[in-house]
Amino acid sequence: MDLAKAIEQQKEPMLKTLSEALKIKSVQGPAEPGKPFGEGPAKALTYMLDVCRSLGFRTCDVDHYMGWAEIGEGKEMVAILGHLDVVPEGKGWDRDPYGGEIDDRNIYGRGALDDKGPTIAALYGMKALVDAGVPLKRRIRILFGTNEETGSADMAHYLEKGGEIPVCGFTPDGEYPLINGEKGILNADYRASYQQDGDLKLVKIQGGTAYNIVPSLAEAEFTCPDALADQLVSSFNGRGGVEVTRTAGGVKAAAHGKEAHGAHPELGINAIGKLALVIREFPLSAGVRECLGTIADHIGLETNGRGMGIYLHDDQSGDLSFNLGMIEGDASSLTLKINYRYPVTKTYDDCAPVLTANFRRYGFELAREEHKKALFVDPQTPYVRTLLGVYEELTGLDPTPLCIGGGTYAKSIPNIVAFGPIFPGDTVREHLPNEFWEIDILMKNARIYTEAMYRLAR
Repeated sequence: MDLAKAIEQQKEPMLKTLSEALKIKSVQGPAEPGKPFGEGPAKALTYMLDVCRSLGFRTCDVDHYMGWAEIGEGKEMVAILGHLDVVPEGKGWDRDPYGGEIDDRNIYGRGALDDKGPTIAALYGMKALVDAGVPLKRRIRILFGTNEETGSADMAHYLEKGGEIPVCGFTPDGEYPLINGEKGILNADYRASYQQDGDLKLVKIQGGTAYNIVPSLAEAEFTCPDALADQLVSSFNGRGGVEVTRTAGGVKAAAHGKEAHGAHPELGINAIGKLALVIREFPLSAGVRECLGTIADHIGLETNGRGMGIYLHDDQSGDLSFNLGMIEGDASSLTLKINYRYPVTKTYDDCAPVLTANFRRYGFELAREEHKKALFVDPQTPYVRTLLGVYEELTGLDPTPLCIGGGTYAKSIPNIVAFGPIFPGDTVREHLPNEFWEIDILMKNARIYTEAMYRLAR
């Protein structure tokens, strides 16, 4: 039996399994005994492992954090890394987000595209390989994660418990042709304290909603005598696009920007930077003025880290991206919350120590830091060439791999790259209302994944 025919014969059971999986609301919830990520992810994992056992696969539940199923024999293992957890459904749906509905063209539900659909497509690709009786020199293992959307603690637990590391593999949770590079990502908090004197005092400053979103609004509130308040409104309202208005006890300054994802901050306009460029000219106490001056002089509307001395570039992924995502402050201190992403061939040591040292020069201390290192796999690596070859052969499309500013599940396990399921030009639907996947595209992915697994394992 050829593989194309073998995967086509899996269509009906594949759709049935996916429909049932979509009916499980596998959003992270409160941890319970035996359910580290809550009721929904645990239920989804149990369901999928039951399905795998019914297909005749070897299975393992790793402390309910994640599980895996396996076919074949051999010392080496090829891994397919998928996840069963989903983001909350949110508002705006026209149908039940957990209905698992199927019509002539599509299958609907939260997780249809991210990532239950692609994971189940790969699972039934494994079944097609078994039914076709093709010889395999390596085992093929599908890993079912349950915490991809909220931290990937599932795969960290797998590795901590001695989980086998694959010789190669892919996660069907990215884009085609293939993602071989992902920038390193840092979230960092820098905090400064100050004392205030004089007539004008900062009471509150805030802006932004997340590290990785360019802030669209930033505001600062001040107390001061009426005469000074009138003078500030007269002198600064409208300057640099900042609104300065009277309040009962002083003035309020507000700046509006444009949201964009932190992976591409150059597509937005940073409201915090806009605000700082204007209010640093207010007659403020020295400590507050110095803090705002640091933002204005060394960050402002810049998006590549040059002003803070951490500009980096490579030909594979371009410039370092820098986003001042949030500011939180009161009468005695303020905190800057920054998301920055360094190029795929660079390292943490190329930028993070420099940024902390420069912030310290300006009176800020590092209060918190989170780091996901960069991923880069040479496009000439044999398994990458194999995957790209399958993609080109079965689609006829350009097989040039991608480097991205975002991050995928591939970072959680060594020797993995993101391979599909999104084709060039596809509409982005994951994390949005009315998530669905076209059945013909699901089957196209299943065909690609089946061939890819076969060539990696033969």
